[in-house]
Amino acid sequence: MERRALITGLAGQQLSDQEREFLAHVRPAGIILFARNLGNHDQIRRLVGDARTAIGAKQTLVLIDQEGGRVQRLRPPLGRALPPASAFAALFADDAGKACKAANSIARLMAHDLTALGINTDCAPVCDLPVKGAHEIIGDRAYGCDVQQVVGLARSVADGLMAGGVLPVIKHIPGHGRAMADSHLSLPTVDTPLGTLIETDFATFRALSGLPAAMTAHVVFSDIDSERPASTSTKVTAEIIRGQIGFDGLLMSDDLGMKALTGPMRERAWGVIAAGSDIALHCNGDLGEMQEAAEAVPVLSGEAYRRFTEALAVTRQCDQFDLEGAEFALEQVLTHWKAHESV
Repeated sequence: MERRALITGLAGQQLSDQEREFLAHVRPAGIILFARNLGNHDQIRRLVGDARTAIGAKQTLVLIDQEGGRVQRLRPPLGRALPPASAFAALFADDAGKACKAANSIARLMAHDLTALGINTDCAPVCDLPVKGAHEIIGDRAYGCDVQQVVGLARSVADGLMAGGVLPVIKHIPGHGRAMADSHLSLPTVDTPLGTLIETDFATFRALSGLPAAMTAHVVFSDIDSERPASTSTKVTAEIIRGQIGFDGLLMSDDLGMKALTGPMRERAWGVIAAGSDIALHCNGDLGEMQEAAEAVPVLSGEAYRRFTEALAVTRQCDQFDLEGAEFALEQVLTHWKAHESV
């Protein structure tokens, strides 16, 4: 069953006839949901079901950005209030083991809530290692500034999501923590020497390289490729992401619509695939742009198809868990975070 190397957004809370036709014709690997798509629980389930029916494949990735803190598409009353990654970092300073256990338990709770709505993929955890003076776009989305701390907490989150049948997508490989600009608005350039990057920024992703999916960074690493961001750089993808880091999971681009990239949408979509990503991600729901992107990307095949099917396999598992215990852990982390912030 052929699937196109594309994950696409939708315009609103229900499929238009044109979107239905597009999904049926293109058969993308998945869809991604944003606040504009989320009205109430029944509507979300209906939208997801309609999209799957149009694509003609129940096994479809349904993505959302549900990190917690300032990046969570499902907010009260649609979803629980979730702490930012920095809340777990604050708890880690007091008790590392307790912080990792809480991160795992709350991620399992998130998976429980997401799968109830038909959502099976979370663009989390953020594994970037921020440095002093970097742009705040990462900021409190990071689990700390120490490699082992970020790895421990991010792995706990990824494991919790997978235990509940939700595919985690680690981001932003090979690292967005040093960026001095927001790649949503402009193209950041990092001039740090490769040796330093290998010991720091890349190290978190290397330690987590066995996880099943990752999202690339629209960031130029000038000591590796001074002309192209990681997402469209064959050299960064081959030598760093697949090479030095050793990541062999499903690799998707960050959003093609971000202003870090330039040129027609068709060129952007082809650029990330040509560089070595398995799937291009287009988020804004603009049907014309979606069609341009779809025309540029191939049908999934070979290693890309293998990685896609292995990522899908994660969404078919679901371990039992202690719901009340997870809810209690969430209350504890939120309480600790509020006390920490008030100091």
